[in-house]
Amino acid sequence: MSLLPVSTALSRLLERAAPIEDKEQVSLHEADGRVLAEDIAAKLTQPPFHASAMDGYAVKGADVATVGADLRVIGESAAGHGFPGTVEAGEAVRIFTGAPLPEGADTVILQEDVEVPEDGRIRTGFAPATGRHVRPRGQDFELGEVVLEAGRQLDFASLLVAAGMNHGVLPVRRQPLVALIATGDELATPGTEPGPNQIIASSTYAVAALARRSGAKILDLGIVPDRREAIAEAVGRARTARADVLITLGGASVGDHDLVQAVLVGEGMELDFWKIAMRPGKPLMVGSFGAMHVLGLPGNPVSSMVCALLFMEPLLRKLAGLPASGREVMATTVAALPANDHRQDYVRAWLKREANGKLLVESFGKQDSSLMKQFSQAECLIIRPPHAPELPAGMQCPVLLLHPERS
Repeated sequence: MSLLPVSTALSRLLERAAPIEDKEQVSLHEADGRVLAEDIAAKLTQPPFHASAMDGYAVKGADVATVGADLRVIGESAAGHGFPGTVEAGEAVRIFTGAPLPEGADTVILQEDVEVPEDGRIRTGFAPATGRHVRPRGQDFELGEVVLEAGRQLDFASLLVAAGMNHGVLPVRRQPLVALIATGDELATPGTEPGPNQIIASSTYAVAALARRSGAKILDLGIVPDRREAIAEAVGRARTARADVLITLGGASVGDHDLVQAVLVGEGMELDFWKIAMRPGKPLMVGSFGAMHVLGLPGNPVSSMVCALLFMEPLLRKLAGLPASGREVMATTVAALPANDHRQDYVRAWLKREANGKLLVESFGKQDSSLMKQFSQAECLIIRPPHAPELPAGMQCPVLLLHPERS
């Protein structure tokens, strides 16, 4: 099988994926990061009454049109405890921020703009315009007004207004369920003592973290030994759980100990493609069990993460109803980049933003796909297309941001 271009592989993966339409209700505390399944309308009007925006005195605007007005204070209005009476001409009510404006009042004069010459009276030292420092009823939103639209990813700002609209629970799309299987006799669980021929399994935790950030839930099926029956049993558990995506880590190639692809095909997986014209990550495998997507990621940790960024993240975001991550941007090379061969390269690199906003990029020297420390230090991947000629310093090139929130 010939090597498939990255763009073709991604298109084939995504063309059979559709956003999950199943809905569920979650509390506000559980809603952060979830995707709204329906439009959300206000259950009340906010503010529900004319309210004071400042501490001061509620008055009639006509009474304070000139400086030096003398008014009698007839009561107090505080948040949660409004004044029950009516303000008549020549009267004022002591009022505090957020409190209801009393009947008859239409203006608030700040407390620092009045004198209190004797008990029960005030004298104005400023002439505010009528309506000053008053929050009109419904200024924020009205009963029945749609404020949050279906498809929006909920965050702190949207949860603020959802709570303010008096919603205790919200309808959201069901999250894609991702089943993870790490295969290999050489793998040991982090925190345990590895055997003399073992290494620590690290990719599971990084892939799971990226999947969660892409809107998914995780079913970790653990480390599975290199035995056909053990791999088949783990795959069966993923199918029983009705996972939307099955992700295997390692064993997807065709070596004597690479059993994953053969077992999956034997269990009924339809193999779409494997072997991508990219570096690192060539052994990526894509298939399906009916509606369940299957991604077989390479075993080397950097290879698995590059493939997860390029293929798993877009797939999960589409299933979750989220927009594309927007990781790809342009940057300017600090040093020349060598010519490339027939595979698309993803080169770990530093990134620096100058004061004028210009992004500068410089590749690390060594690019071995097993170097986890280097990957953790990288800020982006330089994308080198197949057969790209040498790129001199000072030229622009596409890069894939590893941490868009930092750049």
